[in-house]
Amino acid sequence: MSEGTTLPADVLAGIYEAKLFKQFVPEALNGLMLPLPEALRVFAEASEIDGSFGWLVTIGSGGGFFSAALPPEQARELFGPANAVVAGSGHPNGVAVPVVGGYRVSGQWKYCSGSTFASLYTANCRIDRGDGAEPEIRSFAFLPEQVRVIRDWNSFGLKGTDSHSMAVDDAFVPAQRTFSIMSPPNYDDPIFRYPFLPFAQTSFAAVCLGIFRHFLAEARSFVASKRTEWDTAKPGRAEGTERAISEQEAKLEADAVHFYETVERTWDAFVAAGEMSEADQAEVGQVCQALSRSTLAHAHTIFPLLGMAVLMEDHPINRIWRDLHTVTQHAVLVAKPEPA
Repeated sequence: MSEGTTLPADVLAGIYEAKLFKQFVPEALNGLMLPLPEALRVFAEASEIDGSFGWLVTIGSGGGFFSAALPPEQARELFGPANAVVAGSGHPNGVAVPVVGGYRVSGQWKYCSGSTFASLYTANCRIDRGDGAEPEIRSFAFLPEQVRVIRDWNSFGLKGTDSHSMAVDDAFVPAQRTFSIMSPPNYDDPIFRYPFLPFAQTSFAAVCLGIFRHFLAEARSFVASKRTEWDTAKPGRAEGTERAISEQEAKLEADAVHFYETVERTWDAFVAAGEMSEADQAEVGQVCQALSRSTLAHAHTIFPLLGMAVLMEDHPINRIWRDLHTVTQHAVLVAKPEPA
């Protein structure tokens, strides 16, 4: 992918063929239904190819979580097609007014990755019953013709993710296209009972891991291309930089082993028990946030050693560095400060 562009048509077609957006969609709906630990490795591998590509595969797959929350007939219609993929937001920025048969909905939501090619959009809304009561929060599914995409994604990283805002203006949504992820799922696979926060944390941590591995590969390639020049100007620079890259890679891979071991152990315990303990949820969150921080720290150790060339925005290493900073900025990966 070239920077700042959406997924090329041939890449998108390949994703549909490989069902990369359907890793958490039941097989009955033409999905892959992978266990979480296996899907995380796919997310990391996709992100190692390209940060925007990996992010879109990850976010698109995450939308499959909702296939078990919608009524079965709606799930078949909306998630069954080969090109089914969700874009949306979890922030309750919409207002839904009950009417006969459903709701009239208006709202605007930011950071909807994959907004330009989604077949389905989801967002949370506050139910306004006009009685002054505390509003209920409910999730809504919108068809593409009901959504207005506002092209405002101007981040310095992950530029190819089309993470624009979306708006809905007084759209009618039938009651059967609304849902709550807190309700019992309509399919039995364990992923649909897995708590949503660690689901997001593990997914995004895997993206960080893949992007940093791409960073390492490009840094090595760059040093190799500069070896002759550096050996003449400053003998030993290339060897020293390669050594630093190898040291940071070893630390990262140790972090990765700990991440996967933690996810797999707590996943197995969750599947066996049918629920995830608060202690395991906290441990997974800490491991994911630690992996996010470590990828940044390792990148910051290497980046200054590469010289002025990588400061240019059109340099591949600069792009990867910006992609990594963008992913690690996500709220679920940032440890909250302790209260004073």
